[in-house]
Amino acid sequence: MSERYDAVIVGAGHNGLVCANYLARAGRKVLVLERRGIVGGAAVSEEIAPGYRASTASYLISLLLPDIERELELARHGYKVLPRNPSSFTPLPDGRSLLMGPDAELNRREIAKFSTRDAEAYPRYEAWLTRIAEALEPALEDIPPELLPLPAHVRRRGVFEQLRNLRRALRFHRALKKLGDDLPTALELLTGPATPILDRWFESDALKATLATDAIIGAMSPPSAAGTGYVLLHHVMGVAGGARGVWGYVEGGMGALSTALRRSAEAAGVSIRVDAPVAQIEAQGGRAVAVRLASGERIAAHAIISNATPAVTFLQLLDAAALPPAFRAAVTRIDYSSAVMKINLALSDLPDFRCMPGATVGPQHRGTIHISPTLEYIERAYEDARRGEPSRQPVIEMTLPTSVDTTLAPAGHHIAQLFVQYAPYRLADGSWDEHGEAFAERCIDAINDYAPNFRASVLHRQLLSPLELERRFALTGGNIFHGAMSLHQLFGFRPVPGWGDYRTPLAGLYLCGAGAHPGGGVSGAPGRNAARVLLQDL
Repeated sequence: MSERYDAVIVGAGHNGLVCANYLARAGRKVLVLERRGIVGGAAVSEEIAPGYRASTASYLISLLLPDIERELELARHGYKVLPRNPSSFTPLPDGRSLLMGPDAELNRREIAKFSTRDAEAYPRYEAWLTRIAEALEPALEDIPPELLPLPAHVRRRGVFEQLRNLRRALRFHRALKKLGDDLPTALELLTGPATPILDRWFESDALKATLATDAIIGAMSPPSAAGTGYVLLHHVMGVAGGARGVWGYVEGGMGALSTALRRSAEAAGVSIRVDAPVAQIEAQGGRAVAVRLASGERIAAHAIISNATPAVTFLQLLDAAALPPAFRAAVTRIDYSSAVMKINLALSDLPDFRCMPGATVGPQHRGTIHISPTLEYIERAYEDARRGEPSRQPVIEMTLPTSVDTTLAPAGHHIAQLFVQYAPYRLADGSWDEHGEAFAERCIDAINDYAPNFRASVLHRQLLSPLELERRFALTGGNIFHGAMSLHQLFGFRPVPGWGDYRTPLAGLYLCGAGAHPGGGVSGAPGRNAARVLLQDL
C-alpha cells in the first residue's frame, strides 16, 4: 500500500488543480490523480493536426476569479489573457452585420444601424447587468447557505456548522439588499426566460439574437424557457477577459491556464499523477478512506475530493451501499440535458465574409462570430433538438483564436473553433457515431453561406459530438456544466438540495467540480470553496 495523504483529488481539471493548490498552501499533503495523460480536464490545448493546436473543449476565459489568478500567481507560471476587441461579430443574411465589444462608441454606432432606440438603451442595459452582477458576485463566489428547513434525516448539522450556515445566509441576504430597486428585475433575471427580458429592452432582432446566445450556451433550452435569464447573467459575471462580460483568449490556448495551475500547484508541494484513472472510492465505517486505481493500486487519504461529475462520483465510483438511498435517488434525478458539439478546424485562410470582406485579420475575426441571425432562428434550432434531431440550421459560435494568438498554427494559417448549440445528446434516429460527420458538414455549409471561401479553407477537422465529450472528458450526458444550470440545480440545490456546501453524506468525501456551486465555466470557484470547507473539517 502507498503512503497516506491528507487529501486525494480525483481529476486534474482546473477546479481540481485550484483545490489542490489551496490545500497545499495551507500545509496539507495532496495528491491529484488524472485518468488522461494531460492535466486540465476540458480546459486543454491539443494538436488537431501537425502544427495546429486548438483549445479542444473550453475555449474562452472570463469567469476565472481574479483572487485565484493573483493568489496562485498564475501570471508568473505563464498564464496570459489576450483581449479581444471587438468581442462579437454577427453577420446577417441581408448583407448587414453587427460588431460589438468593450468600446461604447463602437457599440452605439453599430446598434444604431438597426435601431436608434436600442443604441440608446444598450448602455442602460449593460449598467443594469453590471449592478446585478456586482451585487451578487460575492454571494455566488461564497459557499452557498442552506435556506431550506430540511429534516434531520436529510442533513444533520453540528453547532459550528449551523453558525457558519447562518453567517452565509446573512451575507446572501445583504447581497440581495444591495440590489435595492433592482431586486424585482434581478429576481426575474435569476429565474425567468431571457426572451421577454431582451424584448423589454430592445426591438432589433439582430441585437437580441446576439445577446441571446449567452442565455443558451450549454443548455438544452431555448431563450424563451425559464432559467435562461440566469445563464445570461452567468456569462457576464467574469472580468478575466479585461472587462465585465468580455471574454478573452488564453495565449497558447486553454491548456496554458491548466499548465500554469499545475506549475503553481507543484510549486506549493502538490503531487500530480497522469494516466492514473480512479476505478473506485472505498468506504469503511461510513467514511471515504481510499481510492483504488484501475491498476489495482490503493491510495489512502483522510479526505477524497472528486472533481468528476456527481453522476460519475456517486453512481460509478462508489458502491451503492455507501450512500443513503434518498441521496442516491436524488443524484439519479440530476438533469444533464445538453445539446452542444465542438468542432475544431485547421484553416488555410481566414473566412472572407460577404458583409465585411477581408482576407487579412480584421475586426470581424477577433471576437465570437455568431451564426444565429434571429431569435426565431434560435427557437427553430431548439425545436429540432427537442424532437431528437440535429438542428437543420445550427446555432454556431465560431472563434478564430489565431486572429490574436500566433502560437497555435503555422504562419498564415488559422484555427477555427465552432461551439455548436442544439446537437442533442440522444438522437431519435441512430447515434452521433453515425450522424456526426454529416452534421459537421452542415455547420461548415452554414458558415460558408456567409463566407464563401470557408469550406475550401478547411484543411483538417476534429469533431467532438456530445457522445465524444462524454467519452473523452467524462462529462455526463456531454453536459459542459456537470449538470444543467436550472434554478432547481443552483445555489444550495447543487448538486442536490441539502448538500450545496461541497460535503457529501459520506464523511471524508467532497465535491470540487462544476457539479457543485456555482456551476460551470472556468471560474475555479468550486475548487477554492471546496478547499475552504475541507480546511474547516481537517
